[in-house]
Amino acid sequence: MDRANHYESAVAAYLRERHWCFIAVDESRRSAVGDYLVKSPDFLVYGVEGVRLLVDVKGRRFPGGAPAKPRRVWENWATRADVEGLDRWARRCGPGYVGMLLFAYCLADYVHLPEDTPDLVEHDGRRYLLRAVATADYRRFMRVRSPKWDTVCLPGPAFRTLVRPLATFLQSRVPATA
Repeated sequence: MDRANHYESAVAAYLRERHWCFIAVDESRRSAVGDYLVKSPDFLVYGVEGVRLLVDVKGRRFPGGAPAKPRRVWENWATRADVEGLDRWARRCGPGYVGMLLFAYCLADYVHLPEDTPDLVEHDGRRYLLRAVATADYRRFMRVRSPKWDTVCLPGPAFRTLVRPLATFLQSRVPATA
């Protein structure tokens, strides 16, 4: 976890406030998983019923784009290496570990959501909406976003079907595939 990253700090505060058991991972160096150097997850999070999540936080603004021309799209891109790295960690850690992309959307002041919206978080004067998708699901539907940067994303309909509040994954053993 990068403490200077406000998205990751907000997620850590969310986990602490809700008394979830978690380990913030020092990601200053790449770790070896077998013969591969891979990015470490940001958090290992333990939920009820033996739920074990390997979480990589993806900070995004909503809406994105320039302030003069905002894009009201829930950006969900990641690098292919992020998805593959979480899958490698999950296999290496053993049965029951699930790779999870956690999109932490920092909401513009003018974006209004109902106060009872699941996983709507306030931290250090900012509001965030936390939404997660298991990497196994993400991988099934991902499309290339940029060949040059080797980034992938989910089409809007697939993202809306697969994404859930993080708490959903922590409160019960939710299947990794929809």
